[in-house]
Amino acid sequence: MVKIGPIELSDFPLLLAPMEDVSDPPFRAVCKDNGADMMYTEFISSEGLIRDAMKSRQKLDIFDYERPIGIQIFGGDEEAMALSAQIVDAVNPDLLDINFGCPVKKVVTKGAGAAVLKDIDLMVRLTAACVRSTRLPVTVKTRLGWDTDSINISEVAERLQDTGIKALSIHGRTRSQLYKGNADWTHIARVKENPRIKIPIFGNGDIDSPEKALEYKNRYGIDGIMIGRAAIGYPWIFNEVKHFMATGEHLPPPDVGQRVEVIRKHLHKSIEWKGLVPGINEMRRHYNNYLKGLPNIKEFRLKLVTLRSVEEIDEVLDQINTAYTGFTFERRKIDMDSMAYSCG
Repeated sequence: MVKIGPIELSDFPLLLAPMEDVSDPPFRAVCKDNGADMMYTEFISSEGLIRDAMKSRQKLDIFDYERPIGIQIFGGDEEAMALSAQIVDAVNPDLLDINFGCPVKKVVTKGAGAAVLKDIDLMVRLTAACVRSTRLPVTVKTRLGWDTDSINISEVAERLQDTGIKALSIHGRTRSQLYKGNADWTHIARVKENPRIKIPIFGNGDIDSPEKALEYKNRYGIDGIMIGRAAIGYPWIFNEVKHFMATGEHLPPPDVGQRVEVIRKHLHKSIEWKGLVPGINEMRRHYNNYLKGLPNIKEFRLKLVTLRSVEEIDEVLDQINTAYTGFTFERRKIDMDSMAYSCG
């Protein structure tokens, strides 16, 4: 059993990575249904929380059925991070996670996310400020380093553990790589093999199939895996990985009925949480990923992204279910490059 403070997880937990504009409550709901052991909110600006910015506050929404759930924050100012940790504490998630890995320019130029990798002393101060300011277990998600010439994850892991964090998730790329090239898990393995490291170490980056998940588990010895892009439009990845690890066999790909059921739940959760119009509009970017692999789906997809009433969308989903009943999906390699998102 893996423990993060008082949180007890399975022997090898699968975590849903926090993804900006993706891992909101509707998406998290369908991932939880399909085997995600622990999940995180989209990352939240510490400055936004302090300013009481509406978008930042909305990202604090969590629900009991999601537990265990972590709220992730980012920032580059000690006082702002400490105050944000107190705000998060009041919402009562299961843990507080700090993002030191986001590589996108709009975050890095503010001295937050992966920018902090250039100043380990600052990273330690920011983390310690959060640990002191909350009763929650504090965890961190980060990258290997700023670039290939400054990979410092071994030092980072030791020093962050010393601040009192309860787990560390490592994306196997540097900031300069963004999401290009291959994630290098050998550095993650070195952290895990370090006898000084006592906290759980989770690996992240390029997990796109049950085979790779099992291979990386065995090769790198990590305590669990964090899955991000591979779950976009395919929340079944979590149960597929678990089944393959337990049996060595593949679950059949979800049929059209299962896909329509998940789309429908995602849609209705989106409307319930965001409101009718934004819920319908924001769901439009998900249909293509859910329906990938269906032949001649363009006409149906066009209707889904243009209709404005939930009743009409439900009717089109029924039509898709009927039209493709009996269609057999092939097991597909997930196109990770097409699943890019803002941060993680």
